[in-house]
Amino acid sequence: MDGKFVAYYRVSTAKQGQSGLGLEAQKTAVEAYLNGGNWKLVGEFVEVESGKRKNRPQLNTALALCKKQKATLVIAKLDRLARNLHFISGLMESRIEFLAVDNPTANRLTVQILAAVAEDEARAISARTKAALASAKARGVILGKHGAKLGKANHKQAMKTAHNLKATIETLKEEGITTVREIATALNARSISTPQGKQWHSTSVHRLLKRLNETA
Repeated sequence: MDGKFVAYYRVSTAKQGQSGLGLEAQKTAVEAYLNGGNWKLVGEFVEVESGKRKNRPQLNTALALCKKQKATLVIAKLDRLARNLHFISGLMESRIEFLAVDNPTANRLTVQILAAVAEDEARAISARTKAALASAKARGVILGKHGAKLGKANHKQAMKTAHNLKATIETLKEEGITTVREIATALNARSISTPQGKQWHSTSVHRLLKRLNETA
């Protein structure tokens, strides 16, 4: 391996940048690839930034040094640059030579294909995440830290209600009222509301009986 090289490393979070997680693995991969030969590493740059953003000050500085030193930009993996096809294409149009250690023989066409695949994968992950969040929201799941705290409070209240209604449910069963629909009707007739202050129905009674089994 001969020539000048500028190494570019990227980590997604400040925590990774401070701890070296991910960063050390990238440095090791680059050093192992460059091992041997008459080469010179003229610069190393670390970016703490999301791969979705195009504004990369450290990358811009690394590219400027590559132009000045007529050096090759070296990265550990292609996804360290970006999951954006247009960004990769723009980089290639800058005429700066770059190589990815995980695919050093890739030509311009294969690099663009790999970038397109990475970009499509990122879009698919984003779409699946949004769909999962929408589904959870539709089921009444409250998202975020506040939602988690509220969810715990609601569960605690529901368990308390189940405990308070245990004797009532046992009495109803002794009277021959055993189906969830019959129990819901009986509780509503007694003006007993759910933990949310609503009327009982088959589903809420089913959840109540499940909680009673958990406390049994």
